Amino acid sequence: MHVVKRFKTPQGKYFVESYKVVRPEHLNHFGYLFGGFTLMWVDEISWIAASRDYPGCSFVTVSMDKVEFRRGVHQGTVLRFVARESSQGNTSVEYEVQVFADDLETGAEEAIFQTHIRFVCLDAAGKKTPLPRG
Repeated sequence: MHVVKRFKTPQGKYFVESYKVVRPEHLNHFGYLFGGFTLMWVDEISWIAASRDYPGCSFVTVSMDKVEFRRGVHQGTVLRFVARESSQGNTSVEYEVQVFADDLETGAEEAIFQTHIRFVCLDAAGKKTPLPRG
């Protein structure tokens, strides 16, 4: 389960923020966070952002632009996810997602992953449909 908070910037743009604790079941055979979990969480959190920004749209993931993990993440690390809309087309929307690892002892935070993810809005028949303008 993700607790996702939605914030509005002074410029009127929305972004969402969510946290996740890395647990033993998220680790690979080397004891680090398995990258597939990171990608799943990025997809889920940005899908939530898109769905809240465009109520009534049925979104599916189309692409993720770059997958590069900057460092390994150990069990017990708290990850912070930030997703904000970066561009909009006629039937699709793109979000920039940043992932940070929080050091709970020092309060320091380090960027560990960043990508752009694109969603397309589909109608009941599974065909692309325009985003609502509003």
